Amino acid sequence: MILVTGATGTIGSELVRQLVARGIPVRAMTREPGRMQPSAGIAITQGDFEDPASLRQATEDVREVFLLSAPGPRVPVHDRAMVEAAAEAGVRKIVKLSAIGSTDEGMAGNWHAAGEQAVRESGLAWTILRPAGFASNALRWVPAIRTGQPIPNLTGSGVHAFVDPRDVAAVAAEALLSADCDGQIYTLTGPELLSVPDQVTQVSEVLGRDLAVSDVPLEVAAEQMRAAGMDEAVVSVAIRGAELIRSGGEKTLTADVERVLGRPARSFRGWVESNRAAFG
Repeated sequence: MILVTGATGTIGSELVRQLVARGIPVRAMTREPGRMQPSAGIAITQGDFEDPASLRQATEDVREVFLLSAPGPRVPVHDRAMVEAAAEAGVRKIVKLSAIGSTDEGMAGNWHAAGEQAVRESGLAWTILRPAGFASNALRWVPAIRTGQPIPNLTGSGVHAFVDPRDVAAVAAEALLSADCDGQIYTLTGPELLSVPDQVTQVSEVLGRDLAVSDVPLEVAAEQMRAAGMDEAVVSVAIRGAELIRSGGEKTLTADVERVLGRPARSFRGWVESNRAAFG
């Protein structure tokens, strides 16, 4: 039995799908079980990182844990709580979803650093995954595309190696199932560096539509995030990450996806083509 936390999110839901397709029994942990459809091979459990009793129940009779904590300043607390529950339950291995640059103060603060340390010092087998920005973040542009508005660009001409969420989930599955990944830290990127204008060009070509891009000053973007109700700590990290990419400071490109899966990482264009319908 493998426990997948964050099971209704982008990576968690895809990982559940891939594991079930391989015939692996999964326990899917979510704070809102009603958001998941019951399905063969999936045991849905209610769990909250702030509730130790729910974590003990979630980890009972589990061999491996995929640890995904929602972004925010509570990540260190949530990670340590799950590590403690897993150790007490006799879990064999934890695979933690971190983030690219997670220990770099300029990129993502220290949200993941403490959790990574807790996993490495747990006494359990472990693997840490540090993905780049998800290709699926382009779905944030759907309202602008559907209303004919320019796509907002916070990062100027800065480039980033956007990774397909399916590849992140596939690497996570291998890490959970194979001892070959034990004790490894993988930085997961796509196969090429792209700016937002580069991405928009590819979306335009796939959709057959002429899409425009509009540069958004970071101070304006920060105010928009606050107006949308985002926590100030999350706004701060998002803006710092955008600043780093805009300045050309995040050009990491690795072959870790291919190293684990034995095939090249999927391209951003490939992700767009597979998700064409989502853009309307």
